[in-house]
Amino acid sequence: MAEITDKIDLGAVGVWRHEKTDPELAVALEGLGYGTLWLGNVTDPELTEVERLLDATERLVLATGIVNIWSNPAEDIVRSYRRIAERHADRFLLGIGAGHREMTQEFVRPYQALNDYLDALDAGGVPVARRALAALGPRVLRLAADRSAAAHPYLVTPEHTRKAREIIGAGTLLAPEQKVVLETDRSRARAKGDGTLALYLGLSNYVANLRRLGFDDTDFADGGSDRLFDALILHGGTAEVAEGLRAHLEAGADHVTLQLLGGTGDDPDPLPGYRALAEELGIAD
Repeated sequence: MAEITDKIDLGAVGVWRHEKTDPELAVALEGLGYGTLWLGNVTDPELTEVERLLDATERLVLATGIVNIWSNPAEDIVRSYRRIAERHADRFLLGIGAGHREMTQEFVRPYQALNDYLDALDAGGVPVARRALAALGPRVLRLAADRSAAAHPYLVTPEHTRKAREIIGAGTLLAPEQKVVLETDRSRARAKGDGTLALYLGLSNYVANLRRLGFDDTDFADGGSDRLFDALILHGGTAEVAEGLRAHLEAGADHVTLQLLGGTGDDPDPLPGYRALAEELGIAD
């Protein structure tokens, strides 16, 4: 396989999704002007979902956010990457990460485990220019800058984005994730986002990162303070949410990927929300 050195073009705004995504939705997102579709919680080392969505689209970049290093053997991921890259090398970004201590029995010396996994990707010919690293704290952010094309922070604020850019420097892509609820009523917004927020407040790496950003125990109690909710889950109308997404780009991100929670209003269908935000952001084709 030929060496790839050019940076991948993620576009300014992408979409992050937990669940499997129908090819029709991927095509629609591409048509709306989103640059990248991030697939979270990838559990299939064959990466068949990635390949299926790449086959269905023409310009959209597919990124994994993330492939967990403990549950996906590096040799399997290398084989899958090489298969997919034969046809889609310019549209596939392999994001890897160590996941969470609370969810992984094998979680031991994660920093060394990340380095070992990256060594295996090097040996298998996965280009540095086509891989990303989930990164929150300074040490792993620096590792992302040293050994990958992109850092992918999750559950962060524009202030974290600013600090991350200072750490990784100018040469590494910075692609934070941002949760979004298109709802102007605070109580309804919290009803859509509280369950998600509570999940992450039970994970020590996220709580440690939030402490570095100035939050404390009062913010973590009872499902999260209003201050914490407002900082981590953008909510409001399309103009307000678009402004919050742009704040990451203004803070130094190359790309921000939005995770839409709860559709719009009472409608669980996410497409109207994606369409409204694409128009507000000015990315709609």
